[in-house]
Amino acid sequence: MAFGKTLRTYRKQLGLSQEKMAENLHVSRQAITKWETGGGMPDIANLKAIADLCQVSVDDLLSSREAGSPQKDFLYDSWTEYDLDAQKHFDLKLGGLHHLVLRSSDSEKIKVRLASNSIKDLAKDLKVKIDETKGKMDVGLKKLAGLTETMAKEGLVVFVDLPQHYLLDVELSVNCEKVDLIQICSENFELDGRVSEVIIDGGQGEKELNSKLDMVIKVTDHKGNIAVNQVLAASKIYLPAAYAFRALKRGLGTSLTFEDNGHKTADFSSQDSENSIELNGFRTELTIIRNS
Repeated sequence: MAFGKTLRTYRKQLGLSQEKMAENLHVSRQAITKWETGGGMPDIANLKAIADLCQVSVDDLLSSREAGSPQKDFLYDSWTEYDLDAQKHFDLKLGGLHHLVLRSSDSEKIKVRLASNSIKDLAKDLKVKIDETKGKMDVGLKKLAGLTETMAKEGLVVFVDLPQHYLLDVELSVNCEKVDLIQICSENFELDGRVSEVIIDGGQGEKELNSKLDMVIKVTDHKGNIAVNQVLAASKIYLPAAYAFRALKRGLGTSLTFEDNGHKTADFSSQDSENSIELNGFRTELTIIRNS
């Protein structure tokens, strides 16, 4: 794996934005962007600082193997892997948990990591079910006796790696505080459930976000359509300053507003853009916020 992708993986697993990582390393955000996009390599002093921050060795950072999780990020974890050899439609039913990190990988395996600082017997309390049929892959998470929904929502973090080479589309059902979508490139991605925060970090295709809760959506980059489908909700979507998009509003009683630098402003969308932000539903508000 290239250094840039390895660095991005470790940064996301630590829950850091490029700005926060830059602050920790005492470098500019532009330096992090350059390293992650293959525009350059950090010097040895910065490599050591990155390794210390991610709690890995410099060899791990430079290794060609796929980046794993930081060695000391959680007290307890459990891994499940499954080999694939054909393109599939993925159906993920994960239920209640605290945080989900869903990302594409160069591997030919589905990889599911359960992690927690409070749930000791992850392998006993939770069962990962992976069922393959013609053209479809079902991934489920079953809670066994002893683990309550409250315990899972407070202490369970799930990492799912999907093989990009075999990824057609994704249906995700989950109830959690936060979902990270990292470089998910698929024809269609649909999220259903109760989710408060969604991070879209790269990727392309149709993203449909159907949450029964007010959402905060943060986009670092994305190519395609992002559709927010809600009823009686008030959500916000944060976009990079240079992100070009078309704004679309459908449904009954839906409302789109725009903010720039913390102030309400006129519509700054571009009808010529290939990317779009779409609001659908009933009596739902979406505020589109441009980050400077």
